[in-house]
Amino acid sequence: MLSVVAALAVLTGCSGSNTGVAAVPTQAGDPGSGVTGVRAPSDVPGGTLRVVAGQVDSLDPQRSYATGVWNLMRLYTRTLVTYSSAPGRTDELVPDLATDLGTTPDGGRTWTFTLREGVRFETGRPITSRDVKYGIERSFASEVVVGGPTYVVDLLDDEADPYPGPYQDETADRLGLRSVTTPDDRTIVFTLTTPTPDFPFVMALPSSSPVPAENDTGGAYGDDPISSGPYMITSVDAQTGIALERNPQWDPATDDVRTALPDAVLVRTGLSGVARDQALLAGSADLDLSGTGVQQATTSRLADDALAGRIDDLTTGAVRLLALPTSVSPMENRDCRAAVAAVVDRGAVQEALQGPGNAERTSVLWPRAVADGPAEGDPQPDAAAARAALTACGRPEGFETVLAVPDVPASVQVAEVLATELAEVDITAEVRPLDPSTYYSDISNPDTVTAAGYGLVLATWTADFPTAASFLVPLVDGRSIRGLGNTNYARLDDPGVNGLVDAARAATDPVVAVDAWRQVADAVRQTAAYVPLAETRVQLLAGQRLRNGVVMQPYGSYDVATAGIG
Repeated sequence: MLSVVAALAVLTGCSGSNTGVAAVPTQAGDPGSGVTGVRAPSDVPGGTLRVVAGQVDSLDPQRSYATGVWNLMRLYTRTLVTYSSAPGRTDELVPDLATDLGTTPDGGRTWTFTLREGVRFETGRPITSRDVKYGIERSFASEVVVGGPTYVVDLLDDEADPYPGPYQDETADRLGLRSVTTPDDRTIVFTLTTPTPDFPFVMALPSSSPVPAENDTGGAYGDDPISSGPYMITSVDAQTGIALERNPQWDPATDDVRTALPDAVLVRTGLSGVARDQALLAGSADLDLSGTGVQQATTSRLADDALAGRIDDLTTGAVRLLALPTSVSPMENRDCRAAVAAVVDRGAVQEALQGPGNAERTSVLWPRAVADGPAEGDPQPDAAAARAALTACGRPEGFETVLAVPDVPASVQVAEVLATELAEVDITAEVRPLDPSTYYSDISNPDTVTAAGYGLVLATWTADFPTAASFLVPLVDGRSIRGLGNTNYARLDDPGVNGLVDAARAATDPVVAVDAWRQVADAVRQTAAYVPLAETRVQLLAGQRLRNGVVMQPYGSYDVATAGIG
């Protein structure tokens, strides 16, 4: 532990002077070298990887809903399948605890996985199919395990007889979830409520990782989670951060994903974006877990030749969009919505977001990281088309509405740009900044949106995994609309769109499925219920010592599972 304490002292001093920084080896590489390749390749083990992060929501794999924390969890949790660590292919799934990506005999309704031999928890006990089932069951205990994804609940629960979770489970082994069976120690079978070809992506979420029932402390499990990966958490402190050391029970022969080069990993948490940037620049941190890239205040320094080679630039999959709730007049009329869509100037929106380095213009509901999307155009504002649409919707003189926006500078600037554009065709949009801490809970409540008259809602949407279904269904499927926690921000419930969603979900041939999802995106475009604006871009800054850096596209950061130091 002495080495850990010493390294913690170095990391926690990241905001001090730069004394001694000149002795830190300079990180090698070219601009963008970690996006499709390996930044500063190395297979040298040893040392302490120093990581910086913002707030950590939970170290409990079933309770976290932050991609930066999910990246960290690759060090101490394993799942049946996980994201590849191969450069340029990190959005693809590979087997992890399982021997393959799962098999389904019926188009995605039933899935079977077989666990590898020789995998163990840090306690030394072998990991069995029952541990995977128990970990999944924890997500059903909504009164104890809160905050994480609930895909498994939606896909595995019986609405007529809901499963209460393991803490209220009266079976002898607390494994009473009937939709998951474990015929033997290495086999687990899932029977879903609906065919779901994307189910392996659900299994790649940390919320699907195994938990040993004998070590489960309920809501306090995140204080000391049991490792199934190459590292185990040895201490957690609000001031000094999170310390991880090697898990002696991890066998690299059972793990094709993690290289586990460092002897230890230290994570300094709760830092602001500027503080994280300063740590990377000063050489006291090797990588930033947050996935937000460098801050605007730092970008002016990136033109320095010494820093340019340490930058990886990528689109994140976070699409900024304008939703037009159909429950608010006059947005129930498709032509009124089309008038709004016609006058939007994406170039002006991009400039409000500080230019192409921070935002990529987009006119389709399809993030760039998901392959085979609809043809991307760059439509220009068309005032004549907007006025014709206003006439068609019975509002030739225009109309008034409210544009809801989170009260943060970038979003307010975008809203003001949009309001100016709409005013050119006599659509008066009152920009109403709302508390950013409650913004998404407000706009996800249909009653709140309707009562407040939010005819325009500015939102940013990111899917939990890189597939068209994960991105589109929560936004556009009318049957996904709910009273609370609603992500169909436009309240779009179009029979034609719903039917295309069903057809896309039912497609078992990958080529047919991709075409079917493109049809969904095109049908949504024709409803004008959503106006895509821009996809977020970030610049990742590699620390001076970072080696073997591979950009993990789904998490918008470097993959900690392969990172080393030099």
